[in-house]
Amino acid sequence: MVSNSAINSYRQAASSEAMYATPFRLVQMLMTGALDGISNARGSIQRKEHEARHNEINWIISVIEALRGALDFEQGGEIANNLDMLYDYMIRRLFEANINQDVEALDEVASLLKEIKTAWDAMPEAIQNAKNIDDVVKTK
Repeated sequence: MVSNSAINSYRQAASSEAMYATPFRLVQMLMTGALDGISNARGSIQRKEHEARHNEINWIISVIEALRGALDFEQGGEIANNLDMLYDYMIRRLFEANINQDVEALDEVASLLKEIKTAWDAMPEAIQNAKNIDDVVKTK
């Protein structure tokens, strides 16, 4: 069992890294954090730790909302619109997981998020290392 202090320590370390991370890395960190949170929420459901489950799922929802809020519809076009709809679906499934203590809903969100993260991780190095969108455009 992972203690709350261990989880908080992990989040504090991630927060420190975020201060120096590229935008690409920040999104990676959010996705990794959400996946870790899903794992923690799953364990909370299995252990019948209702408050921990509720807090963890709410935190995951806030992470996905941050990912959703970072979408650039002007630059991203159809991909951004599709991700927006997918993030909306994930948030609804997370609400259901919280209300119904539904591990399958958590697993579905984890699967969807892993697919997005796999595609994100495969981005070209020029995009990964860019400090902002202008750096990406200049490399083309």
